[in-house]
Amino acid sequence: MAAFFFSLLSQTDALLHATVVASTPLLLGALGETAVQRTGVINIGLEGILLLGAFAGAAGAYLTNSATVGLLLGSLSGVACVLLFALLTQCFQADQIVVGISTNLLALGLTSTFYRGLFGVTGQAITVPTVQPVPLPFLHTLPVIGPGLFHHTVLVYLAMLLVPLTHFFFFHTRAGLQAQAVGEYPQAAETLGIPVILVRTSALVFEGLLGGLAGAYLSLAYANTFIEGMSAGRGFIALALVIFGRWHPLGVLGGALFFGAATALQFHLQAVGFTIPYQFILMLPYVFTLLALALSGTHLSPPAALGQPYRRE
Repeated sequence: MAAFFFSLLSQTDALLHATVVASTPLLLGALGETAVQRTGVINIGLEGILLLGAFAGAAGAYLTNSATVGLLLGSLSGVACVLLFALLTQCFQADQIVVGISTNLLALGLTSTFYRGLFGVTGQAITVPTVQPVPLPFLHTLPVIGPGLFHHTVLVYLAMLLVPLTHFFFFHTRAGLQAQAVGEYPQAAETLGIPVILVRTSALVFEGLLGGLAGAYLSLAYANTFIEGMSAGRGFIALALVIFGRWHPLGVLGGALFFGAATALQFHLQAVGFTIPYQFILMLPYVFTLLALALSGTHLSPPAALGQPYRRE
């Protein structure tokens, strides 16, 4: 046991780096879902958005030999997905949960079909151009924390920057306070001249952009390939992080880093050959997430109109 803890201490920079890398797609997805739920919409199709973004990013990068094009296509695929969701739930007032489940199933079927159509069933993963790390000048040379925090891709820095920006928008701007009003009492917000449908659709587009980027990050910066079903439940974990973070960007950041640390620890345990069945090690991040949700308490205060369709009176 002492040797295990010594191994952890000796690889602090590597564990910190792995924590940030693993938390980034969760943070991007959870920030988008936080914005959406603040306006009173719940989109459990986030898992499908990540999967579509991963495939579109990998396919775009592979066919054009450009990771930048892959990121663009990944984000656009997310936007296209949420626009369909908005059409069904906001214009036709379909049940948000049912549409979200359908989104996940549709994404799984589409990505599998197009992947096999484009690349065939060879059993070999494709190799795609990757997003390269951009070390921050001076900071990346700091001992221990330098390589762990300041030697990442642009998407990592973007995800971290969006946390204070999202917080500032929702709690310190007129538009953000109006968005929260839509999530609490949309009928009253409409009487004040706030366009409820437009606000909710705008939040969904924001989620689509971030969710698509999160998926593209998985295929272009995390795994450097595409595998069927590679989102692996991250969309659902991002949904859980929104609750764990109590619909607050800073809380979501803490939850994402917590899950990222659990994932990094899982990989480290496998690397050092920890003598427990590997299935238990693979369960570790998900068990930690469930424990965190259980310990977060029952006194939660979601937006009052969350999941409720809006009908003009």
